[in-house]
Amino acid sequence: MKLTFHGGAQVVTGACYLLETKEAKILVECGLFQGRREWQELNYEDFPFNPAEIDFVLITHSHMDHIGRLPKLVKDGFKGKIITTNPSRDFSHLFLLDSAHLQIEEAREIGQDPLYSEIDVETSMKLFAGVDYGGKIDLAGDVKCRFTDAGHILGSAIIEIWADGKKIVFTGDLGNPPVPILKPTELVDKADYVVIESAYGDRSHETAEKRQNLLEDAIEDVVAKKGVLMIPAFAMERTQEVLYEMNELVEQSHVPAVPIFVDSPLAIKATGVYRRYEEYFNQEAIRRINSGDDIFKFPGLTMTASSQESRQINDIPNPKVIIAGSGMSTGGRILFHEKLYLSDPNSMLLIVGYQVEGTLGRKILEGAKEVMIKNEKVPVKARILAVGGYSAHADQPRLMSWLDHIKRPVQNVFVVQGEEGPASVLAQKVSDELGIMATVPKLGEEVEL
Repeated sequence: MKLTFHGGAQVVTGACYLLETKEAKILVECGLFQGRREWQELNYEDFPFNPAEIDFVLITHSHMDHIGRLPKLVKDGFKGKIITTNPSRDFSHLFLLDSAHLQIEEAREIGQDPLYSEIDVETSMKLFAGVDYGGKIDLAGDVKCRFTDAGHILGSAIIEIWADGKKIVFTGDLGNPPVPILKPTELVDKADYVVIESAYGDRSHETAEKRQNLLEDAIEDVVAKKGVLMIPAFAMERTQEVLYEMNELVEQSHVPAVPIFVDSPLAIKATGVYRRYEEYFNQEAIRRINSGDDIFKFPGLTMTASSQESRQINDIPNPKVIIAGSGMSTGGRILFHEKLYLSDPNSMLLIVGYQVEGTLGRKILEGAKEVMIKNEKVPVKARILAVGGYSAHADQPRLMSWLDHIKRPVQNVFVVQGEEGPASVLAQKVSDELGIMATVPKLGEEVEL
């Protein structure tokens, strides 16, 4: 059995792992490379394998760095089955259509053909098969797989694969419990090989209580200063988590009354998917729903779907709170608000998600005094606050604890989906403290299992 790392190696994005067994070729993930220009250019290169020879694609969850090249894979000849959880299938449809629209816009700007079109997305969706957590799935011969709850986003999964007498586990992205809405990350008892994420492999997050306190303080601060609280948020999970906690703060009168806007058509649609899959929620979220609380709706909240409604936000006097995409400030409506309010010292940018190297969000996070937005220089005078506790990724202690639960022996842990620094730190810690061989594979590296 052979495993090749065609993405997610010493970089957070572009997850793509080819597992070749005696009876099937299985691709785990097919994500977009994001961030630096040289990474994004990899998306336009031919796949280093023949898509037509792949039998199955297994998807852990529906973030673009895990699904974003699926339509290209299908366009280039893949005709097999794409297996993921039911919520991930529905989210994939939403986000791939949005990605196709962005691909067309980007291609127009740089004068090349788009990576794929909306037609390619619809063709890809015909190959999707949605599954539930827990049951073993027969793939080919003795090759089986199972999806268990990763607790990262709604429908996210850890994928266990049994093949050629061995078991290999792909963590996808592991969650950061306790979090609003979702159940905690499930544990795995046995594995011969583990492919584990490492986005935060070198650090620890704030506690959930501190996270909510920081949100409360941020709202109170901009209200007192009559500023604008801008929250760049991923359309899925981060927006819903922030709404869930704002619901509690508003309904319990922990924060002053202030207009709050969700200015993201994609986030509004994603929230609709959440409402279809309440059985995936944790007990506290279900208890609140059963008591009559609409966890995504509260006084003062406005969802702005149309561009006209979005523009009208600027006519609302300060203070106000604006939640908008994209989560890394690489596009979307957040850019219009940042262009208006980043120069205001009374306003604040609250960063609640991972910022990939090379993105506008990362530049702001690292202290840029001036940034380019829509071809204009914008001075950064607003206060910048990053809240790691909102991350949907496990931090180093949680990653170590999750791995430590697996019974020994484990032959190798492959540390992926992290920048080289965090990945190397985690690999060394796994080796030193757990006594398990851990390596950080390079892009294109092949290993025999």
